[in-house]
Amino acid sequence: MTYERQAADDKLAMSETTAGKPSEPTGVTDAVDVILQQWEHVRPDLDASPMGVIGRLSRAARLTGLQVDDYLRSEGLESWEFDVLATLRRAGAPYTLSSKELASASMIGAAAMTNRVARLLDRGLLTREPDAHNRRRVKITLTAEGLELVDRVVEGHIENERALVAGMTAEQQDQLSHLLRLLLVSLGDATGVTTGEPCPIQCPVPVGVGP
Repeated sequence: MTYERQAADDKLAMSETTAGKPSEPTGVTDAVDVILQQWEHVRPDLDASPMGVIGRLSRAARLTGLQVDDYLRSEGLESWEFDVLATLRRAGAPYTLSSKELASASMIGAAAMTNRVARLLDRGLLTREPDAHNRRRVKITLTAEGLELVDRVVEGHIENERALVAGMTAEQQDQLSHLLRLLLVSLGDATGVTTGEPCPIQCPVPVGVGP
């Protein structure tokens, strides 16, 4: 088949996709359905179903991430700033971790974490001091101002996220959470902690979207 013939066939298939019936006439469709329809028409030999999963994961992460960022900025924080403060808060009193532990929890390099800590130090939200028992270890601690800020912001953060998933029932949210957990574990994102035990503070949490 020549390139011109293939292009003509593709153009015809695209017009049929946009002018024809939707794949789910009585159901809910999204932008990913259109993409899958297009591939089905131009390459019917392909099973493109994995695109449905990965495409929706990607689009959902982008759309929810934008709204999470918008809320945090309305509170005067960037997502990475909230991530650092929230990680220390989750550690419990005295809200202290080493710079290495912070970097591990945020899945970024030590140099990047040093820069982030420095900016939060300038804002008076953290303190940094050598560990009295290990001079090679630097302790990062929430200040009273940092603690007050993260405790206030996290309440609105949770309500914002609740609104983002309000289009699903509580049961559907639980089902989706379970399925996403299965996917993450299959990709190696497991904590190694048995059910019911607290996650170690070093377990990775994506920047900006962590609980």
